[in-house]
Amino acid sequence: MSQLHNPAINPEINSFRRRLPKQRWEIQPQNPQLATQLAQKTNLLPIVNQLLINRGITNPEQALIFLNPHTLKLPSPLEDFPDLAFSLELLQNSIATQEKIAICGDYDADGMTSTALLLRSLRYLGALVDYAIPSRMHEGYGINTRIVEDFKDEGVGLILTVDNGIAAFEPIARAKGLGLKVIVTDHHEVPQKIPPADAILNPKLIAPSSPYRGVAGVGVAYILAVCLAQQMGKAKELINPMLELFTLGTIADLAPLSGVNRRWVKRGLQQLPKSSLAGVQALIQMSGVQAKGSENSNQASNFKTNNSKTSNSKANNHQTINHQTNNKQSPTKNKKTLKPEDIGFRLGPRINAIGRIGDPQTVIELLTTDDMGMALERAMNCEDINRRRQDMCTEIEKQAIATVEDLYAASLEDDRVLVVVQPEWHHGVIGIVASRLVERYGVPVFIGTYEDPEADLESNSESNSESNQRHIRGSARGIPEFHVFEALEYCDELLGKYGGHKAAGGFSISSTNLEAFREHLSEFANKSLEIKHLKPLLKIDAQINFSDITTELYQQLNSLEPCGIDNPDPVFWSDNVRVIEQGTVGKGHIKLTLAQTINNKDYKIKAIAWRWREYCPLPSRLDIAYKLRENDFNGNSTIELEVIGARIPLSSSPNNASNEISHKYPNKPTTRLFTHQERQYSCAIYPNGNSQELRIKNPEGKVLAFTIGESTALIGKSRQEAKEIDASQPPYKNIIQAALNSLSTHNRE
Repeated sequence: MSQLHNPAINPEINSFRRRLPKQRWEIQPQNPQLATQLAQKTNLLPIVNQLLINRGITNPEQALIFLNPHTLKLPSPLEDFPDLAFSLELLQNSIATQEKIAICGDYDADGMTSTALLLRSLRYLGALVDYAIPSRMHEGYGINTRIVEDFKDEGVGLILTVDNGIAAFEPIARAKGLGLKVIVTDHHEVPQKIPPADAILNPKLIAPSSPYRGVAGVGVAYILAVCLAQQMGKAKELINPMLELFTLGTIADLAPLSGVNRRWVKRGLQQLPKSSLAGVQALIQMSGVQAKGSENSNQASNFKTNNSKTSNSKANNHQTINHQTNNKQSPTKNKKTLKPEDIGFRLGPRINAIGRIGDPQTVIELLTTDDMGMALERAMNCEDINRRRQDMCTEIEKQAIATVEDLYAASLEDDRVLVVVQPEWHHGVIGIVASRLVERYGVPVFIGTYEDPEADLESNSESNSESNQRHIRGSARGIPEFHVFEALEYCDELLGKYGGHKAAGGFSISSTNLEAFREHLSEFANKSLEIKHLKPLLKIDAQINFSDITTELYQQLNSLEPCGIDNPDPVFWSDNVRVIEQGTVGKGHIKLTLAQTINNKDYKIKAIAWRWREYCPLPSRLDIAYKLRENDFNGNSTIELEVIGARIPLSSSPNNASNEISHKYPNKPTTRLFTHQERQYSCAIYPNGNSQELRIKNPEGKVLAFTIGESTALIGKSRQEAKEIDASQPPYKNIIQAALNSLSTHNRE
């Protein structure tokens, strides 16, 4: 482990800033009075109640339902989904007459778990059913005419789409023209032209107030399968395996963990460690996931696995999906359960990797087999493919960063968006790389590669007419202030097919339109984004001290699980933390020992900062943002920090950077003259709260005001008219360095 000494803040302050992630911290406002009021009802610590407030929960009734989602009253899905009753009728008729049913799925985790869920369910219920998934590389997303015509040739009478179909007007019109019945189950945005299916189940078509509104594709499939099984009197045997697949798909698809998703996912995470599905057991074994918590017999499920011969109970009443548990326990006690992060970072990527660069049949076989030998073989296939996917992502990320640093980094403030296109990148993983570039640069990223595998580096050459006709397929990822789909719409006349939503999208484009595409996106970005937006946003819940990090706090945080979209993991921050030890481990992570002095007592804690090697060594004093994590090693559980943000300390303390600056540059400003690039300037350091501000004036009276330790500055003749600039980029960083050198020389004299 390497150890740093406290860095003296000096004219090289920017070097410390460059060794930290560029972030903008958004700390949630605190409401201690309301938190105390909620604590009287929830019996949780005030800080945990503040987390509830941050998530929009402001009264005891909301809090109790959130903490005990089994108490959420659910309407019958038949009431909320207008076409559900007819869908059930079509499926029952097909099962009764042994009419062949074909499922058309999708190649992502949501689509594959949806396909597996309906295959298992329909087969168990006696249906004659098969499936097809389009080729990611050659056909792209969703049902197409080729699949429809193949189904017809195979004697299919009913097509059931999962996680796709709502935008497939032509293929579904073709199916209807061939005399096939079609049920569309999907959760994507509804286009103006709805396909002519016999029935459509899509939560975007139901009331916004419905608890089913946020379900993913696998959620729609789950509702359909459960209701069908209930109608046929066989739900008891199917409920747990279907719930497990629902949980895998919902978390892997980043569906919001609110409403019915929160209720069912919480239950599914408790069920997964004891799964009766061979494929789930094999995935858990191969990934090394371990369940957390202590067993509590009072929480045992009233539902058994599909081997149960128990007769139906009131829990299976007509078209209600009401998983009941005996919940007399404290909200801080949990039975052995998985956490969403186990799926999001361990199980989900192994499933998704197959859809990205492998054959989806591998996952379908994994999740539908009852043969443990086959399940382990398929899980090993997932493991191998995921390693390949990781290697691809690492290599493409390196190449993308090199391209950005070489060609675009200096213009990011002007462009406010990144468009990176290279040949020979794999279509299946560039979306992951786009997300990593967003994390790194804090701007929207549009990344693409050529659909023609023979595309080369000359593809943008105007002299190469053949290259100019090549097509690019890409993925896009945004930041909170930027709407990806609206940006694609802004470029409509330049694009082929495109789609998406606020945070992400996909597109295809001719290489001849690439430069115009960059220009259009930059225009849109400059209308949407200010310079202050061009750093990754880190949302922080509250400030705590290391002395507050106790077993009780960690146990109570478990009452907020499952965490995910719409209910993020709690993020705390602590100020003026000392870095006692640090060193790199694994594939580019920093392992740390941190300390904080509270009331003359030192509190130490271990921490990890994932993929932060480039920031090592960290300064010896920091404000840090982090999540709390439990580390189980050799049977011992300890609470550690997952550091996700760091900045030069802002609070006042004897050893703080601000005080070091104050000592070096006294409160009484001393103006110095200095020359930079043959022009004369004046400069001085002024106190600014707990910080120090360097002000540089040019001969025309324009002032550059730079707060020591920040990466931005103001420039103008008055603060009211000043604009914000990036002080870490030339020419501003050069003149700041010259001014600090001048002041430093004066102080030494």
